[in-house]
This record gives sequence, C-alpha cells and structure tokens, in this order.
Amino acid sequence: MAEASSIILGGGCFWCVEAIFKGLRGIITAKPGYAGGHTEHPQYKEVCTGHTGHTEVVELRFDPREISLEDILRVFFTTHDPTQLNRQGDDVGTQYRSVIFGDEAQQAIARAIRDEIATQGIWNDPIVTAIEGPAHFWEAEADHHDYFARNPETAYCAAVVAPKVAKARKLYRDRLKPAD
Repeated sequence: MAEASSIILGGGCFWCVEAIFKGLRGIITAKPGYAGGHTEHPQYKEVCTGHTGHTEVVELRFDPREISLEDILRVFFTTHDPTQLNRQGDDVGTQYRSVIFGDEAQQAIARAIRDEIATQGIWNDPIVTAIEGPAHFWEAEADHHDYFARNPETAYCAAVVAPKVAKARKLYRDRLKPAD
C-alpha cells in the first residue's frame, strides 16, 4: 500500500469541512482541530474568541492512489467561499478564515489549483485563501468529531452544514464513498 499523505485545510466551521471530506473516496481520516495560532492545547471556546490565533481546520489523511491532492483542493475551493476574508457566512473572525497549511510542494500545488479555480468564473471576487507552511495540528475535543453526522437536526447543521454537504455530494457524486 502506498503511504498516506496529509494536508490541513481551513474553510470556515470545521463541522462543514469534515462532513464534506469524510464522504469522499480516498479520504482515510478527516479530523477537526485547530492550527496556525500561538496557544498550546487550544480548546473550542477559547478558539471561538479569536484570541488564540488558531483557525478551525480539518487534518485530512488520504490515499493519493485514490484521490490526488489536486482533486482535494478542487473540492475545497468549490465547497466553501474562498473569497471571504476571515469569515464564512455568519461565522466571522480569523478562526474561520480560508487557509491551507502544507509543505513547499503542497503550497505550489495549492497556488496552481487556486489560480485554476480563479479562471473558471466560479467566484465573482478574488480568492483570498491563505496558503501557508506547515502548522502544528491540535485535534479538537471529541464532541466535535462527526458532529454533523451525530447532530443533523440542530439549527446550525440544518441551515449551514447540510446545504454545503448537499452541494458537495451533487458536484462530486462520482467521488463519493459507497453508502454503508
């Protein structure tokens, strides 16, 4: 078996990003967490204040034989709004920024895919996603894992997460894992 690869993505609330990517073939794990800040062992309530410097992110481990980093980034850039600076919809603050944390090779791929998406007319405004070097990943508390799957009826999940997941499933239906 080929070695798994990993990348850290922030695209607003990590519940959305996790739910979208967990359903794709080739994704081994999608873990919600925090990255990019100055506070060690950050906690959700702390990160939500915007004072830790951390962003809500998802660490993806994937099998590059089944899904390429390029395709992961295409999904990323088309399933959240990468033109919003430090926000996603009503989630406002640097903790919700659009960001990619990766090594130099991943950063080069991210810039190429960002530029590809920018020329496709998907978004009316410029893409403001930050592309940064590696960052320490702090895994989120257990109650944030599989949040959408466990809480689909909550107001936030029904109003925000479900439409994003539905959009991703429609756009990338050929990449979905088989239903259990």
